[in-house]
Amino acid sequence: MNRAQIRRRSREIALQLIYQLDMRHNLDIEAAIALYPANDVPNKDFMNELYPVIDDNNIVNKSSFSEREQEEAFSYACELVRGLVNNFDEVFEMLRDNVIGWRLERMVAVDKAAIALALYEGVLSKKVPIPVAISEAVELSKIYGTSDSGRFVNGVLGRIVRKEKTE
Repeated sequence: MNRAQIRRRSREIALQLIYQLDMRHNLDIEAAIALYPANDVPNKDFMNELYPVIDDNNIVNKSSFSEREQEEAFSYACELVRGLVNNFDEVFEMLRDNVIGWRLERMVAVDKAAIALALYEGVLSKKVPIPVAISEAVELSKIYGTSDSGRFVNGVLGRIVRKEKTE
């Protein structure tokens, strides 16, 4: 697999961990990471059918990743999630200030996780260019969210980025 596919897998894992932390408020981040079934899938064929990785509209089975690539993806995902948790207040303040007509508690959890991940990775830590962070968040929200998630995530992130540029 190439670096972009590994990073996409990292973001997918990070999104799942962020979602898990959002759903289980009493769960510690290190416990969530330890519980994540990164390479411990009981039936890989079934899981590949259920949760394929989508790369530029091509489906890539997770088992296509070597053990080293899966470890690399998981390591970067953990780095993203830990960074997001360490910057939680700043990320969610940006989100709260830019979601017009919505309370965070009422947002689709996957959309909220995708937006938070993009804000941390692209805006705060600057690990990737902002357009890459937005594009990845939109794609993940289309896969895991609702039929409106892609548009919603793109709109919120676009508003935040435009506002950040003017400040």
